[in-house]
Amino acid sequence: MLSGNGGDKMKRFFRRLLLAALFPAFVAGAAWAEGIVIKGSTTVLPIAQVTLEAYMKAHPGVNISLSAGGSGEGIKALIDGSTDIANASRQIRATESELAFKKGVRPVETAVAIDAIVPIVHPANRVSNLTVDHLSQIYQGKITNWKELGGDDLKIVVISRDSSSGTFEAWSDMVLGRAKVSPRAQMQASSGAVVQAVSKNRYALGYIGLGYVDRTVKALAVNGVQASVQRALLKEYPISRFLYLYTNGEPKGETAKYIKFVLSPAGQKLVAQEGFVPLAGRKP
Repeated sequence: MLSGNGGDKMKRFFRRLLLAALFPAFVAGAAWAEGIVIKGSTTVLPIAQVTLEAYMKAHPGVNISLSAGGSGEGIKALIDGSTDIANASRQIRATESELAFKKGVRPVETAVAIDAIVPIVHPANRVSNLTVDHLSQIYQGKITNWKELGGDDLKIVVISRDSSSGTFEAWSDMVLGRAKVSPRAQMQASSGAVVQAVSKNRYALGYIGLGYVDRTVKALAVNGVQASVQRALLKEYPISRFLYLYTNGEPKGETAKYIKFVLSPAGQKLVAQEGFVPLAGRKP
């Protein structure tokens, strides 16, 4: 999956940028009839963009606003009532649930895809595989030089998602065991920003969702296993997680119809096309 057609990846990347610009403009310029507001995870953003594009074509009277600022921001918006759907690449925290209930909000979780979190380096980097323990020590600041890992004798530039990111939360759980990230890590606000930072620095190490891997970066194997849709399905790849949509109570009206479309065979096909793992093929 990671060695697929680079041209297709770039086309999807530019489409994401275009759609991100067009969705707010579309909503602002339309008379508000039926509508859905969606905020949250940048990891889930490609899924949201491609499914919204298809849904809006089939339902031209529906107006949809989409923005991405991280899973934490999406859940915060759900709690304060400023969004209908919160996209999240992690499960809601206990503290967030408690705050939601205090405000009369009942978060309901809907899984829509599976994602693998992939460590990435510059294509010129000689390292091709790291263990989960290596990654943990690097992000804690205990391993600081590529020479310790079979690479060049140069310092590792650590790139991380910021703390409001669901990808950061998942990485913290599955790789760091909740240990603190080194204060030297460069925190980025989106998966796209991580890709850009790593692609421009030969000694950087970052991590992103599988759907964001493109030819500008090199994906590393973890514990000898290269990330792919199939290996995530078989639970062979060690850093995988579900992606979610959160609503206040069971989804209703147009929101329910949209979520139903995302979970439909047509919607899940779009999920797969964006490089994520559709739920239809998951293992129990």
